[in-house]
Amino acid sequence: MTTLFDKIIQFILYMTSKYKIDDSHGISHSFDILHHTYELYREECEKNPELQNQEKIIYISALLHDVCDKKYMNEEQGMNEIIEFLSERDLDSNEITIIRRIIETMSYSKVIKNGFPDLGEYQLAYHIVRESDLLCAYNVDRCIIFHLHNQTKNIEQAILNAETLFQERVFKHQENGLILLNYSKRMIPFLENQSMVRLERLKKIQISGMRAKTASGGASL
Repeated sequence: MTTLFDKIIQFILYMTSKYKIDDSHGISHSFDILHHTYELYREECEKNPELQNQEKIIYISALLHDVCDKKYMNEEQGMNEIIEFLSERDLDSNEITIIRRIIETMSYSKVIKNGFPDLGEYQLAYHIVRESDLLCAYNVDRCIIFHLHNQTKNIEQAILNAETLFQERVFKHQENGLILLNYSKRMIPFLENQSMVRLERLKKIQISGMRAKTASGGASL
């Protein structure tokens, strides 16, 4: 029996192929955000048991949030395809409306520009999905992959671009008032440290390792 979960995963694969969405915003990112969403949802349910009634909305919003990303397509067109897909599933019109509102207002750039939307009883569900996505932003490799696909083919430049983005944006999530939930607050110190370690490691590998081998006549990649 094909489940809704399975149909959503197949839809993500279809959309990433159709719009050439690269690895940084593809199916692996959908799984990454799902793991953070699960932990946030589980923890918040202990204090807000009514959230259980919104579980489907939370997981679907998390999984589908990037398959209408304006970096890869016309955002409205992508959203219309999401709505068409969801309309053929076992969701009522209110659930679809809330999923749309979450996806359309959760991005970093829109929050910085417009602030948080007012989603009433679904406000906590919104923050769970939004913060799950922010936590995924600490993935250095993902950031570098995006730059390699969309900004530069040079790995050194992609690493530098990622480092600049992390210093100017990612490491300022808390300072900018974007982190509200306790799970996220606990995770950020670990994620920040992991990000810095990986950035430094990549810079050392590129400079001390591969360059040195090439300069001494060794094989290069």
